[in-house]
Amino acid sequence: MTISDIKEKILANTWKPLKLFTYQYKGSSGKEWEQTREVYDKGDGAAVLMYNKAAKKIVLTKQFRMPAYINGLKGGIVTEVPAGMLDKDDPETCIIREIEEETGYKVPKVIKVRDCFMTPGAVTEITHMFIAAYDETMKVANGGGLENEQEDILVFEMSFEEAKRVVENNEIKDAKTLILLQYAWIHHLLEA
Repeated sequence: MTISDIKEKILANTWKPLKLFTYQYKGSSGKEWEQTREVYDKGDGAAVLMYNKAAKKIVLTKQFRMPAYINGLKGGIVTEVPAGMLDKDDPETCIIREIEEETGYKVPKVIKVRDCFMTPGAVTEITHMFIAAYDETMKVANGGGLENEQEDILVFEMSFEEAKRVVENNEIKDAKTLILLQYAWIHHLLEA
């Protein structure tokens, strides 16, 4: 499988560039054809599952997401782990900043568990995923996001048992949140 003759055109660039790529693709059978794909180049992101092992709780957020709304999610409110775009930061610096902005907790460290493409057929983003232990002594602000970024984030704690129940009942629709909750579940992160 090879690609050649790549042509790139910017279709829109209001927030991040949406590009149109046209290229020659030679498949595994040797057949060659021209393909055209729209690619959203929004940059990379980071996400974190915050957990309190003693209390057996996690921190989650809820916020309005237009793509979820227009695709049928009632109210467009998505339950998620704290997350953000890297901008010019490295993933660890980004997620520690996002934790404080979104949740009001100042955690001393995070541990990377994986990174992955979330929608590789249309979006370039790699999401770097972390876990971070927290307790009430780390609470330094209310959280809720940054007003100048028009963020309106509801922050709440949930018991890990309840989190497992909502995963089982298909109530969590966000992929990064599902991946991190399943990581915690598989690795017995909140067990004594």
